[in-house]
Amino acid sequence: MSERVVEVVQAGVVPYAEALEWQRAVAQARIERRLPHDVLLLLEHPPVVTLGRNSHEAHLLRGGDVDLFEVERGGDVTYHGPGQLVGYPIIDLAGYRRDLHWYLRSLEQALIDALAELGVPAERKWVTWHGFALNVTTDLTAFDRIVPCGIPGVVMTSVERERGAGSGEQDLWDRSIAAVIRGFERAFGVEARVASRGDVEERRRGETCRTSALDGSPRRFSSTPL
Repeated sequence: MSERVVEVVQAGVVPYAEALEWQRAVAQARIERRLPHDVLLLLEHPPVVTLGRNSHEAHLLRGGDVDLFEVERGGDVTYHGPGQLVGYPIIDLAGYRRDLHWYLRSLEQALIDALAELGVPAERKWVTWHGFALNVTTDLTAFDRIVPCGIPGVVMTSVERERGAGSGEQDLWDRSIAAVIRGFERAFGVEARVASRGDVEERRRGETCRTSALDGSPRRFSSTPL
């Protein structure tokens, strides 16, 4: 059994801005050693489009009735919504390798292994930063509003579409979460333990908070149709 532990929090549906602030708070607590283990947050977002530092206005085809956030992270235009499993690992790389390229490759491998377990072949065609988003039962027409990741002509898909009929939506969602957790365990050589959001928050607040080094908030500049 691995000596490294990652606590997995299945948080359900969390608004994007709330999730981003939560990540910063958890990361700061991990830096200050108020949290003894790394954390993997698994959740869904309500419909939202995010614009990274490298985004291009032309890649937002239509805003529609979803919130738009400009964020300080890299990347282009991204959509998050129901049926998409979003993962935010909060990891102290000092316990693994102080190598961001290794981290990204390992995160990709965790998703490749998870999809293989679900019967969907996958390969490296993209790079994630900070976390990942896996379309499980996502309404793929939502991607019509953007040029995903700034790649013209790309066709988005989901686990549900690739597998075809046969699994109920909830069953496929639960199996996808389990597969991602196992893929994460294998790729990072860790033992995953389920934790509640309340447990993590209680430990995070165990000491007086200091000024966060992870300052900066997303700037929401529209929640109405463009």
